Amino acid sequence: MLPSLFIAHGAPLLAVEANEYTQFLRELGENLPRPRAVVLFSAHWLAGVQRVSAVDTYETIHDFGGFPEELYQIQYPAKGDAEMARAVEARLAEHGIPSAVDTGRGLDHGAWVVLRLLYPEADVPVVAMSVNPRLTPAEQYDIGKALAALRQEDVLLIGSGGTVHNLGALAWNASQPNDWALAFDQWLERHVKAWDLGSLFQYEALAPHARLAVPPHGNEHFAPLLYAMGAADDVRTAALLHRSYRYGSLSQSVWQFG
Repeated sequence: MLPSLFIAHGAPLLAVEANEYTQFLRELGENLPRPRAVVLFSAHWLAGVQRVSAVDTYETIHDFGGFPEELYQIQYPAKGDAEMARAVEARLAEHGIPSAVDTGRGLDHGAWVVLRLLYPEADVPVVAMSVNPRLTPAEQYDIGKALAALRQEDVLLIGSGGTVHNLGALAWNASQPNDWALAFDQWLERHVKAWDLGSLFQYEALAPHARLAVPPHGNEHFAPLLYAMGAADDVRTAALLHRSYRYGSLSQSVWQFG
């Protein structure tokens, strides 16, 4: 059975950089059992009703500005998987979760930057999933939980976002992480490893510096962690595989569940 993963997609520059984090993600893709398909929740696809992609071949969305031209030349033509999209829809329906199929949207950088590092040949089928930041943490978790059984069918479920993601607080020349970012992530680590859903679902009130780490009306990057955790609710084991920081507070963390 495959685990589920939470992967921080960091800044778009990861797509062209060679550093400790990009090397880790490449090695992770090489060491994981090869999945039949990837089902990926991206913080950059927001929708009020759960969207499930069913396309033939994805276009590559360059949804960012002000970066080097080489980033805009990158293409990641992953194939979709209509059969898997139907299976995802069916699982959601069984749990009373409404969803809608999307047949036209490409892969945003929250999806393709991560996937390109894991599977550089774009040879693993992908079902892209939206994120709803207006749901409660418990509701986000339950959407992932509805898909947990897919892991038994060699499906890799990924939540792509960032546990500390506040663009207004970035320190571009920082060489060390900010104390507040560390404190938030360390609190998160304790409660994730303990699978303490009661505390995690109230992280906004309980975690230190939560408003800095996850700005008000900006929880779309945190939410994928809860989708990924829910997808391993049947096992409830968590391991922090990697954590590093850019620009003082932008966390680059990878969690494995199950």
